[in-house]
Amino acid sequence: MVVIKGRKNSNKNPPIFSHEFVIQNHGDIVSCVAMIFVTGLMVQVTSPWAYTFIAIHHNVTSDIEDPTAPIRYTNGWKDACAVFFYFLITIVMHAVFQDYIFDKVSKRLHLSKVKLAKFNESSQLVVFYLFSIIWGIDIIVREDLLLNMPSLWKDYPVPLLFSSKLFFIGQLAYWFHCYPELYFQRVKKEDIPHRVVETTIGLLFTLAAHILNFQQVGILLLVLHYMGDAFLHSARLIHFISKKEKITKMAFLVANSVYVFARFATMVIATLFFLYGLNNAEGAFDFATGNFNIPAIRFSVFAVVITFQVYLVYLFSSKQIKRARENVVPVQTTAKSKQKLRKKEGKKSAMSEDDDLPEVDQATKKNLRSRSSVKVK
Repeated sequence: MVVIKGRKNSNKNPPIFSHEFVIQNHGDIVSCVAMIFVTGLMVQVTSPWAYTFIAIHHNVTSDIEDPTAPIRYTNGWKDACAVFFYFLITIVMHAVFQDYIFDKVSKRLHLSKVKLAKFNESSQLVVFYLFSIIWGIDIIVREDLLLNMPSLWKDYPVPLLFSSKLFFIGQLAYWFHCYPELYFQRVKKEDIPHRVVETTIGLLFTLAAHILNFQQVGILLLVLHYMGDAFLHSARLIHFISKKEKITKMAFLVANSVYVFARFATMVIATLFFLYGLNNAEGAFDFATGNFNIPAIRFSVFAVVITFQVYLVYLFSSKQIKRARENVVPVQTTAKSKQKLRKKEGKKSAMSEDDDLPEVDQATKKNLRSRSSVKVK
């Protein structure tokens, strides 16, 4: 396990078991807990107990039928033990990236507290999204999920390969670790509800796909979703780092296009799988085999996915409209202010011209102006 240094916010060491002590040294504390499981593998008495948390279980492959066939897995209660162990590993990795990379970069940028919080959030999410996208694309290519989509519903439920099973264990571990990170990262109270909602949505969608054996289509949808969010958070980081406005605008233009494409592609794949594919596939509810292909579950999951995508598009559109209006308002105010300045300058110039004339000529000129204004009316 990797042992990391705590944050040095002050010269004085905080009291042991205080909030500041736990926050500064949570990486070391959690890594020590994870080391207990790893050390347990070396002792014969505790190795079965430690193996339950570290290894991937619920193997359904029969070596007698085909010894050369790849090992396949299904889901079960032991997955919770594996999720807990990798939950600890995720916290340690989060602390490593935060202390050794993101904190050093943010110090050079000299960001405000609000921008610093956004920078840390986007940095962690970009790393997670990119890692998940690369891993998910590797699974999609190896299992030919995109070009051979009919296999998603014809062979449903499909036992998982090791990489697919570990992918979902890692996804669940990440979303679970986001809850204690709210405390470890000192997230502000006003930002906590938003972060909790995002984390809960990601956790519930991933957990539902794993329990209902929709893992294959779930990988496709997760990769699309992560691609859209990864581009948006990358554009935000470019906005913080880059000082050129053209680069920032181009980054957000690309990010917005990918985000909209990901939303509509998700709706197309969900419609194809839940309404067309599973509807034509023969199957009945069987908890033992993991077959949940019944109209109630199928249409419920489809409705939730489509509703969530429509809601994301609505939020995205409303934000874009709001930003467009904010960018237009200053232009109008500046134009009005320029017109006022010109009028004032015209009045001042006319008064200055009158000041140069004698008093009699000034009176006659004022009378002529008043007459001309009356005629115009």
